[in-house]
Amino acid sequence: MESPCRRMCTLNDDDLCLGCGRLLHEITAWTSYNAQQRAVVSEECKRRLMDLANENSTLVGGKLEDADK
Repeated sequence: MESPCRRMCTLNDDDLCLGCGRLLHEITAWTSYNAQQRAVVSEECKRRLMDLANENSTLVGGKLEDADK
């Protein structure tokens, strides 16, 4: 399984990469993970990125808008 890295590496205060959704310790350990561990981390990445997208958006007047606006 390939790395989920998108080459947009930026860590937030929780050491979560905003590009791929991995935690710093998952990034550094990726090459030592077996296929099952990589699959689990990849699924977690998808969930984390969805959670981040939901946290950064808000429903205003029936439209989804960025919370930063």
